[in-house]
Amino acid sequence: MQTQIPAALADDPRVIEIEAILRKCVHCGMCLATCPTYTLLGDELDSPRGRIYQIKQVVEGHAPTADTLEHLDRCLTCRNCETTCPSGVKYGHLIDAGRSIVEEQVGRPFAQRLMRRALLTVLPHPGRVGPLVRMGQSVRGLLPAALRGSVPVRQRPGTWPAARHARRLVVLEGCVQPSMTPATNAAAARVLDACGVSLVRAAKAGCCGAVPYHLNEQDDALDHMRRNIDAWWPLVQGEGEEGGDGAEPAFGVLATASGCGVMLKEYGHALAADPAYADKAARLSALSMDTVEAVRAALGALDEDALDTVRTRAAALGRVAFHPPCTLQHGQRLAGVTEGLLRRLGFSLTKVRDSHLCCGSAGTYSIFQPDIARRLRDNKVAAIEADEPDIVATANIGCQLHIGQGLEASGGKAVVHWIELVDRVMVG
Repeated sequence: MQTQIPAALADDPRVIEIEAILRKCVHCGMCLATCPTYTLLGDELDSPRGRIYQIKQVVEGHAPTADTLEHLDRCLTCRNCETTCPSGVKYGHLIDAGRSIVEEQVGRPFAQRLMRRALLTVLPHPGRVGPLVRMGQSVRGLLPAALRGSVPVRQRPGTWPAARHARRLVVLEGCVQPSMTPATNAAAARVLDACGVSLVRAAKAGCCGAVPYHLNEQDDALDHMRRNIDAWWPLVQGEGEEGGDGAEPAFGVLATASGCGVMLKEYGHALAADPAYADKAARLSALSMDTVEAVRAALGALDEDALDTVRTRAAALGRVAFHPPCTLQHGQRLAGVTEGLLRRLGFSLTKVRDSHLCCGSAGTYSIFQPDIARRLRDNKVAAIEADEPDIVATANIGCQLHIGQGLEASGGKAVVHWIELVDRVMVG
């Protein structure tokens, strides 16, 4: 795709990146069929091709409107179109940069700015999220059904094994996960411990930066990334909190939430222009991994007898419906990997139709685009329930809570992270 960038925009680094991405797009339209908002709304302006055209107009000097911003906002950033695209268009980078430019020129109504500021003040900060979650959980049974589904049931995470293995991973604990679904990271720690890997924590690390980054607060997001790098770097180098100078080096950074995992793997791109952090960010991106990558690599420590026991226990749990988050299959390009691992461990998986499509959670999307998010969630719940599973599992906290809300409303089952199922059959 050819572009004509005016001189006034030619030096904007966002425009430079957008132009490079646009040149790969051949406008073939193959992305339309896999775009959740296009399949729902039928408007090409709410498709990847339509949004690409709108962004192209803006960087060529045409003034965007509030409608332009709305069409870009309706994008889930699920990156399904990237999986489909035969030309390798990096649509995720394009939509983030395009939104930033358009919002800068158009602005937002006061109510939207207030809501976004409130979320940014709370969500990326575990110390602020935790008390609010505990307050909601204490009165959960008294809440109306519409609100009750937004408050997760209190979990008992269980024990976290002491660091005792030479092989170690540093875990991204996240911002909302420690209070909303604390069982996930604890289960990952126990499973990896059983496979000869210690999962260690860095006290000064926090939000991966995804929440502010996708709400066009990139400077704030980069500060979160830098803080995490500062917290993890000594552990990766083998100088950190787990045993002082004699600590064994961690061999990577683990994200149990696939949405955070995508962001970690983007640190190198996000901080490429920062001379103080570019090299460290690139290295940590290369060292970061999703839970399924870590467990798959660690399973070699188990002998066949131990695996046979796991398989027998897994088969006894019944049929599992696994929802692969967009951030796992499209963002991290790990489509089918978790399903393959679960089958290897003896789990019986149901078929979930249109498993490539987004559930509608998409970070804060379900807050700002509730109607589209609800329709996508209802479609996903119907697809999951069609094959009558005994258990529903996923790999991202956003999907877990969003789909869980829909299943609870229909009288269905709770949703768990898949690592909790492996913990049940491997550790007990």
